[in-house]
Amino acid sequence: MAELKNKGKKQNFFVRFGKRIAKWFREMKAELKKVVWPTPKQVLNNTWVVVVTVLIVGVVISLFGLAATSGISFLIGLAK
Repeated sequence: MAELKNKGKKQNFFVRFGKRIAKWFREMKAELKKVVWPTPKQVLNNTWVVVVTVLIVGVVISLFGLAATSGISFLIGLAK
């Protein structure tokens, strides 16, 4: 009888929130079990690729900045 009365009622906000959080953690744990984790060798290789790429991009951006500075200095020198 009591079950029929409570069937139409919503549960307390905190109870619902707690259940949703628990469900989220269960689903997250299940998904993390499906992940194919890289080997330490792959991680090291990918790290080196990133470091080298960042250095190359940094040099290219510096060269563009140097060229822009030189170009502006040249144009200012022409105006004098």
